[in-house]
Amino acid sequence: MEMTFEARIGLAEENGFSLRPRAMAIFSSSWELPLVAVCQVTSTPDKQQNFKTCAELVREAARLGACLAFLPEAFDFVARDPAETLRLSEPLGGNLLGEYTQLARECGLWLSLGGFHERGQDWEQTQKIYNCHVLLDNKGSVVATYRKTHLCDVEIPGQGPMRESNSTIPGPSLESPVSTPAGKVGLAICYDMRFPELSLALAQAGAEILTYPSAFGSVTGPAHWEVLLRARAIETQCYVVAAAQCGRHHEKRASYGHSMVVDPWGTVVARCSEGPGLCLARIDLRYLRQLRQQLPVFRHRRPDLYGSLGHPRS
Repeated sequence: MEMTFEARIGLAEENGFSLRPRAMAIFSSSWELPLVAVCQVTSTPDKQQNFKTCAELVREAARLGACLAFLPEAFDFVARDPAETLRLSEPLGGNLLGEYTQLARECGLWLSLGGFHERGQDWEQTQKIYNCHVLLDNKGSVVATYRKTHLCDVEIPGQGPMRESNSTIPGPSLESPVSTPAGKVGLAICYDMRFPELSLALAQAGAEILTYPSAFGSVTGPAHWEVLLRARAIETQCYVVAAAQCGRHHEKRASYGHSMVVDPWGTVVARCSEGPGLCLARIDLRYLRQLRQQLPVFRHRRPDLYGSLGHPRS
């Protein structure tokens, strides 16, 4: 597979109160910042071929010096229908996660596995699965799991209906941000990005990096993808990492792609080219903390006025 990637470094420009990031030449000090890799793939129902593709990208990320690699939602497979989804699903202790555990250990880097079709402990009773974001450390240990809480049941003209709940159970809770070599990572999945309450809760719990592994559609992608990711970064003052599916998975489904990293100012500092590949970004937590100090929006919040925003409209 031909690798396509670009490395863009997000650094801060400090002029008085101005902290607008810009692209800059790579200074020696920038290499001290942690490097993350965002992988873009086109999953199919062929699980072994999907693993081969993802493993090549992860190995390339390790060769380039990344400490953490992000894979998109449905990195394991994209099925043709709910019945095939259920048939191909596995428990966390199954063979596929075992292969990724070995891969993380072999490459010596952390892996964000953005949306695994998980047969949970209630599989026998429910015959439904969870959309599970799994975080592995560089020894291959599972350090966190988040089960997608907002399921995508929508009807978009031109994109076809999506009924994730036909095969999937919503997760019961959020996962506390996890300390990684790149910073504290808050876990979410795709459709979750439409709910700012979730991103704000993760930021208030200490997240410095929000991650939205996704499989966005061809209609909502051009309209909403980048603007939502940039909004989540600006309002939380976090880095946002979004690994995405791209291209045609099979005759029934295609995805938008455009994997990216957004810095806390809302600037896109890395973006994948068309097709499978990866992009790289450095995470500057000193810049994040400086921005939060100079623009202290979390200290200015008024939960006494809008603390019930998560409730449905009457």
